[in-house]
Amino acid sequence: MSVLDILIIPDKRLKHKSSEVEVFDENLEMIVKNMFDTLYASGNGIGLAAPQVGILKRIVVIDLKENGDSNP
Repeated sequence: MSVLDILIIPDKRLKHKSSEVEVFDENLEMIVKNMFDTLYASGNGIGLAAPQVGILKRIVVIDLKENGDSNP
């Protein structure tokens, strides 16, 4: 998968309205996987919203596991 660039304030793209997700297809699955890769690579935080990586869709990934915990 890929690690995406995380946008930070004052990037103007963070102020745009995101679109709703209507279909969970292969493209969306790839976006979610890339977002998790980005979250883990950042080493910071428990979640990531799609607009933070320049994707204007209403998607958020969250990992509430403790470090090293393999249980969901």
